[in-house]
Amino acid sequence: MQGSGKRTWILLSLLLLCFLAGGYFLQSKQPAAYPAYVSDSPSPTGTKAIYTYLKEEVESVKRWNKTPQRLDHDGGSQVLVMVEPLNMPNSEEMKAYEKFMKAGNTILLFQRNPQGMFNLVTDPLAAEAEAEEGILYGKKDGKYKADISYLNRIQTEQQDSILLYDDAGTIALERPYGKGKLIVSIFPEWMTNKQILKKDHVSLLTSLLNETEGRHLLFDEHIHQPQGGEKALTVYPIWFLLFMFQGGILAILWLWYQGKRFGPIFSPREATVRFSDEGIRALAAWYMRGRRYHDSIVIQADYLKFILQEKWHIPYRQEWRSLSLLLERKSKGQMEKKDIDSFLSGLTDVLHKERLSKQEYLLWSKKIDRLRKVVEER
Repeated sequence: MQGSGKRTWILLSLLLLCFLAGGYFLQSKQPAAYPAYVSDSPSPTGTKAIYTYLKEEVESVKRWNKTPQRLDHDGGSQVLVMVEPLNMPNSEEMKAYEKFMKAGNTILLFQRNPQGMFNLVTDPLAAEAEAEEGILYGKKDGKYKADISYLNRIQTEQQDSILLYDDAGTIALERPYGKGKLIVSIFPEWMTNKQILKKDHVSLLTSLLNETEGRHLLFDEHIHQPQGGEKALTVYPIWFLLFMFQGGILAILWLWYQGKRFGPIFSPREATVRFSDEGIRALAAWYMRGRRYHDSIVIQADYLKFILQEKWHIPYRQEWRSLSLLLERKSKGQMEKKDIDSFLSGLTDVLHKERLSKQEYLLWSKKIDRLRKVVEER
């Protein structure tokens, strides 16, 4: 039965190992899926190229995956880069972003239509067109070639500083916010791995980054999470979810094995057999409940005398005090004379008492039982 159980466990372990190996190799062959504009995405729509470039050029570049409420407002030299948010931030998050800028920090926002973000307003153009090469103008009449589209342009206010524009209107601007500022561009496509090396996109991005004057850049990845935060299954990588799924299968198999009965059903012997000592157990329980300790000791001592007569041929009728020499001779060195005398004297006193305490009863029961075992073993 034990050999069969071991074989079953070995087969289950091999099956699980094959399942894990197969799942790993199948999963590893599939390309990873990345959302658009994510800084760790090597896909054409990702922004890993500009992030890697800035890691080498700027003092500090990190990813920010937490809520805007947890941004550090101190220092005044931080730049939060937001590239095409997936959803419009709620009012609490917008207040946190504004507080971040008012403390002296900068937000660099790349969004195709920033209408509603930071009170920005855009003007839609009459005709929509696909991206095509156009000429942009910057500060000091600088000219740039870039892929642009004619979807909308940003409305400017009196305090705004225009950073980039074309014949259709403003493309990038700078707006003060307390001690900090907001820089907005409506072409996030320039940041993607696919287009960053085209035309003058690198120069355009560099000029906008230079306007931030920040030494610590944070790429906001919280804005790329689905509305309400990440779903439970998208928080963890695929390999971890696969491992947990297979671990659950192993746990089910283990529980099934623990509860499974292998072999025939045997009824316990106690269910069908009445033991011969039931009467003795009942009588002992009756003596204990009635505190008839003295009567029990008398019976045990009487039984010991009977065993002495049967095994060592010591006369049953002799008094306990007169058995010292006989017990010493019959025990053949197993019992010393002083121990025998102490036992016989104490037993005689106990037998003459009218009442015994429970402690005395247990003590002398053990002593009598110990001598009985010595007699029966010889």
